[in-house]
Amino acid sequence: QVQLVESGGGLVQAGGSLRLSCAASGRTFSRYAMGWFRQAAGKEREFVAAISGSGGSTFYADVVGGRFTISRDNAKNTVYLQLDSLKPEDTAAYYCAASSGVYSYVASRYDYWGQGTQVTVSS
Repeated sequence: QVQLVESGGGLVQAGGSLRLSCAASGRTFSRYAMGWFRQAAGKEREFVAAISGSGGSTFYADVVGGRFTISRDNAKNTVYLQLDSLKPEDTAAYYCAASSGVYSYVASRYDYWGQGTQVTVSS
């Protein structure tokens, strides 16, 4: 069982930055691939970024266009999502998720989910 707790969301102006964190419980964090997803009001959840258990491989959705960076610190059981050059369309609840398989852009391949943290970007 893995418990995930996101933090770092908030209100920011367009062009600004935020750093989201996701702290995981358990002693086997490095065995899990991690992903970030987001869900805007009235829309379906969408993939943002993923990272392998070792942190050596990352994968991003085209929509983030090089503006976001996923990373992890296995010693701290934490995965991060750096959000730069934010746009109003990035406004959403951001969720981290853990997968016991390979990292993926498919939400159903993730076994554990956090409660989400809200990011609001004003124009």
